[in-house]
Amino acid sequence: MEASREKTIVKTSVIGIVANVFLAGFKAVIGLMTHSIAIVLDAVNNISDAGSSLITIVGTKLAGREPDKKHPFGYGRIEYLSAMIISVIVLYAGITSFVESVKQIIHPETPDYSEVSLIIVAVAVVVKILLGRYVKNVGVRVHSDSLINSGEDATLDSVISASTLLAAGIFLIFHISLEAWLGAIISVVIIKSGIEMLRDTISRILGERNDAELAKSIQQTVTGFPDVQGAYDLVLNNYGPDTWNGSIHIEVPDTYSADRLDQLIREITMKVLQEHHVILTAIGVYSVNTTDEAIIQAKRQVEAIVFAHEHVRQMHGFYLLKEQKTMRFDIVISFDANDRRAVYTEVVTDVQRAFPDYELQVAMDTDFTEE
Repeated sequence: MEASREKTIVKTSVIGIVANVFLAGFKAVIGLMTHSIAIVLDAVNNISDAGSSLITIVGTKLAGREPDKKHPFGYGRIEYLSAMIISVIVLYAGITSFVESVKQIIHPETPDYSEVSLIIVAVAVVVKILLGRYVKNVGVRVHSDSLINSGEDATLDSVISASTLLAAGIFLIFHISLEAWLGAIISVVIIKSGIEMLRDTISRILGERNDAELAKSIQQTVTGFPDVQGAYDLVLNNYGPDTWNGSIHIEVPDTYSADRLDQLIREITMKVLQEHHVILTAIGVYSVNTTDEAIIQAKRQVEAIVFAHEHVRQMHGFYLLKEQKTMRFDIVISFDANDRRAVYTEVVTDVQRAFPDYELQVAMDTDFTEE
């Protein structure tokens, strides 16, 4: 599967390189012949796109390296770095285009368009639109940020080329040269796009919240096992596109033996790997009181107290020991709370008031899928 993904990314990138090199050559010749700064800048953009595709290939190859002692979780995150480099290239191209456009506004040159040059630019617009859509669609399908960014960049380039045609039409009809002004406007659009790409990529490198849909589907798989009464504390760590490790806690009856529990954990691990391609490196266990009706009633009372507080999202891991007079459970408090620690303190205080003879062991948890 991974080899197929890498092959698809490389093939798509090679198509992008070939298309952009041909387009750059045609546009450079036309731009110099017609004295059109917009067409020349467009040619430079195509060269930068070819470079982006090359970076995508290199990044994908490096990311596909096998794990080793230094990087036991693999090199998948290199793809995010290559996507970041492409974002910087887009941003740089936008800034450069803006500077050149401003120079052209201050010191204008009269363009000299020909029918052949305009036809070639029009063809380039169509090619770029198709190329951008193709590359981005492949990127979405194989979860490659580098391809997605390259596809968006190609689409922006088609807008640049289209603006060149618009400027040419205005010049030929009204004899007014606006291509420098249009170039400046389009440059601002490119700069904005480059900043957004860079922001999104850096966010992934820093580590984003769990994929809500993936997390929900994993929890459904885990709770699908007969004796698993709940699945909580799911933490997913991303080590590159489609490369996930994680941990989770499950609630099981307190009557489970060690060998039975071991078998259950192994079955859960295998099923999650097969269905979701996520390696659960750890499965913690919460034991649930199932034989003492008084303890079950106490749990219901605690739940009523806990969920009376506005920002509490979950309560789990409840267990009560009568002889030791201890009670333990975890609560998940929403990030929407102004002061999560204050909410936690209020919950513990209220429960302690209801059960003054018990020692409370209450942990404040986080829902990593919270939107």
